[in-house]
Amino acid sequence: MTYSSQFLTRLETRGFIHQVTDPAALDDAAKNSIITAYVGFDCTAPSLHIGNLVSIMMLRHLQQSGHRPIVVMGGGTTKIGDPSGKDEARQLLTDDQIRANMASIRRIFERFLTFGDGPTDAVMVNNDDWLSGLAYIPFLRDVGRHFSINRMLSFDSVKLRLDREQPLSFLEFNYMIFQAYDYLELNRRFGCTLQMGGSDQWGNIVNGTDLIRRVDARDAYGLTTPLITRADGAKMGKTAKGAVWLHEDQLPHFDYWQFWRNTHDADVGKFLRLFTDLPLSEIARLESLPGAEINSAKEMLATEATALCRGRAAAETAAETARATFAEGGAGEDLPQFATPAPITIIDALIGLGFAASKNEARKLVAQGGARIDGEAAATDAAMVAPGQKVSAGKKRHGMIV
Repeated sequence: MTYSSQFLTRLETRGFIHQVTDPAALDDAAKNSIITAYVGFDCTAPSLHIGNLVSIMMLRHLQQSGHRPIVVMGGGTTKIGDPSGKDEARQLLTDDQIRANMASIRRIFERFLTFGDGPTDAVMVNNDDWLSGLAYIPFLRDVGRHFSINRMLSFDSVKLRLDREQPLSFLEFNYMIFQAYDYLELNRRFGCTLQMGGSDQWGNIVNGTDLIRRVDARDAYGLTTPLITRADGAKMGKTAKGAVWLHEDQLPHFDYWQFWRNTHDADVGKFLRLFTDLPLSEIARLESLPGAEINSAKEMLATEATALCRGRAAAETAAETARATFAEGGAGEDLPQFATPAPITIIDALIGLGFAASKNEARKLVAQGGARIDGEAAATDAAMVAPGQKVSAGKKRHGMIV
C-alpha cells in the first residue's frame, strides 16, 4: 500500500511495517491530526536489548513525524510475564526488583525521545498505576466477558506452547487480557489510538482494538513490525555472548559499537534504514559501495547506531578505539578490560574478558591459534599475560589486562 501520511510513509520506506489493522483509516488519521501511539516494555531486566530497538525507533519516527509517543513501563504486567515467544514461564520478580529495573530502563528512552508537556512530547507511564488497583470480580464482569476462550487459544502466544505440550499457567494466560486493558486505559486517559509492537504481539494488539470498540465504541488501530533477522537467518540481537544490551551498565560502548561493525554485508542497508536517522539517499549510496568499501558503510552504521543509543561522544570514542586497535595495531583506551594485581594465564585472561565461557573453550581457542597476546599467538595454555598487555580472541575481539 502507498501511504500519504509522513509517519506511515516513513515507516514503510524504512522497513518497519508488517501488519496494520486498518491501513487506510490510520493513514488518514496520521495525515490529518496528531495521533497518540504507545509501545509497552516489561521490566524483566535492568536494560532493554537490541530486540526492543525496532519498537523504540518506531516511537522516535512517530515523534519526528509530529505525533505523540507514550512509553508504557510494565510495572504491572511484569508481575505476570508475557508468554509470547517464550517456551516457559518467566521467573517472577519481586516488587523491589521491578522498581529497580524500571528506574534503570527509563534512562534509555531519554536518548531517543523528547519528554515534556507539549502536544507531541513523549509521555512515560507505569501500567501498575491502574492494574494493581483492579477488583477481580468487577474486572471479570466488565472486561473479561468480552474475551472468547476459543479465540484466545488460537493465538500463537498460547497455541505454540500448548502444541509443544509445554505448561502455560493461568497467570500467563491472563496477560493478553491485561494488555488489552492497558490499551483501553490509555485510550481513555490520553486519547491513544495506536498500539505498536513486534509481530508476536499481533494477537494481543487486536484484542485491545476490539475491546475499545466493544466497550467504548471508539476506533483504535494496531501496527506490528516484522521479525528482524540477519542475513544468516539468526534472530537479530542474539550473539554467542548473549543479548546485546542497550544500557552501558550491561554492555560497554565499544562492544556495542563493535556489534554493529560486525554486521553482514547483506544487512548493511536494512540496518541503516531501521537503526539510524540517516537520509534514505545516503543509505542507498552506502549500501551500494563495492567490495571492501562496504566496510566504511559498516563503520557509519556502528557510529550512528551507537550515537543514538549511547551518545555521540561514546560513539566517536568507540570508533577511535577500533581504528587504533585494528588499523594501527595498538590498544584503544575504550577496549574491554579485566583487572588483576599480577600476571595471569592466557586461559584466565580469556575468561576474565568474556572471550571464553569456560576453561575448555579457552583451551580450544589457544589450541587453534586464535588467542594472541600483544598480537603474538599464545603458544600454550600456560602463557602468561601481564597488566598492560592486549589479549585478542580471533580477529575481532580485543581486550586489555589492567
